[in-house]
Amino acid sequence: MSFKSKVRTCLWFESGGQGAAEFYVSLLPDSEIDGIYPHGQPNDPMVVEFTLAGAPMMILTAGPYHKLSPAASISVLTKDQRETDRLWSQLIERGGAESRCGWLVDRFGVSWQIVPEALPRLLGHPDAEAAGRAQAAMMQMTKIDIAALEAAAAGR
Repeated sequence: MSFKSKVRTCLWFESGGQGAAEFYVSLLPDSEIDGIYPHGQPNDPMVVEFTLAGAPMMILTAGPYHKLSPAASISVLTKDQRETDRLWSQLIERGGAESRCGWLVDRFGVSWQIVPEALPRLLGHPDAEAAGRAQAAMMQMTKIDIAALEAAAAGR
């Protein structure tokens, strides 16, 4: 076994890691499967190494010993509402679940943060009251709504 990258994030799956990796690389540009390392179970390799939007990742399919949790998530910075909506929809379809403040859990049990570029800009607004209004609006959201955040920051 020879890995492509010296450092990468590893996600532990009980089963189905290859299917998850294939789905993930279909979501974002600059993503691909880099290596598949079997352990004798057909269609369920032990390690799938992949690049997700340029970031090295791997899935270790090694049984029920550890569970995924929101304590570790994949955070994606999106350019606009269209990209936010597209990723959100793709990740929650077929069994995913919405959470709060731009968080969701996909059908494989992996937590994601879908963060429009506008969110950190508005939360870091030089006017502390505008930033506070944006944060209060965000706290009421599941998927982030950029127009609603901008309106809140502006006091509308």
